[in-house]
Amino acid sequence: MHDPAGDVMFTMVPIFIGIIFVIVIGSIIIGGAKGISEWDNNNQSPKLSTKGRVVSKRTEVRGGGETRAYNEYYITFEVQSGDRMEFKLKGEEYGMLAEGDEGEIHFQGSRYLGFTRYV
Repeated sequence: MHDPAGDVMFTMVPIFIGIIFVIVIGSIIIGGAKGISEWDNNNQSPKLSTKGRVVSKRTEVRGGGETRAYNEYYITFEVQSGDRMEFKLKGEEYGMLAEGDEGEIHFQGSRYLGFTRYV
C-alpha cells in the first residue's frame, strides 16, 4: 500500500535541509565579505590623531555553554567636537585606560591604534 505521508517526508525534508544549508553558507560568506570590506576600508583611511577623553568602558562575553567563552573589550572616547567614537581593543590596552583619562587618540578608520595619555 502507498503511504502519501512518506512521500511528503522524502520530498520536503531534503528541500528543507538544502534551504538551511544555503542560509548557513550564505551567512558565512556575507560575514567574511563584511570583515574583508571593513579591513580594506581601514587600510584606505588615513591614520589620524585627535584630542579626546575616555567616557566609558565595556566588555562583551562571547561564547560559553558548549564553546569556550571569551571577552571583547570596548572603549568609548569623546573628542573635542562632542562626537563619540567606540573602538574594540585588546584586554591589555583596556586595562591601562580609565574613565576620565585625557589624551591623544590614534586611529585609522574604525581601527584603534593607541592612546597617549596627558600627564
